Amino acid sequence: MKKIKKRLIFIGGFISLILGIIGIAIPILPTTPFLLLASAAFAKSSERFNRWLLNNRILGAYIRNYREGKGLPLKVKVFTISLLWITILISMFFLMDFLWLQILLLFIALAVSIHIILIKPKNIESN
Repeated sequence: MKKIKKRLIFIGGFISLILGIIGIAIPILPTTPFLLLASAAFAKSSERFNRWLLNNRILGAYIRNYREGKGLPLKVKVFTISLLWITILISMFFLMDFLWLQILLLFIALAVSIHIILIKPKNIESN
């Protein structure tokens, strides 16, 4: 039973990892929470995968920056919020006919924007 549990946790971590990677390109998916979840799952199921994730040049930086409370550079904040709103507005006006879904997307975009704005800006000296 212990092996099955470890495998299920590993699969959950792997799915979270994939969603986190997709979230790098699609602003609606939150990258860092999925990568944190993947790291937690790998810590319980595969130390080798957890080390790989934490030491990965690109993905590990998301986790380290979050854990260390380093924040986001202002350019990244502006780019992320701009891309988020462009994607949401294109989806709302060209891809969706349901008013309730358009309203839901607006609330999601607003919540994600507020979250990103509230992340402390990263100072140049802390690189």
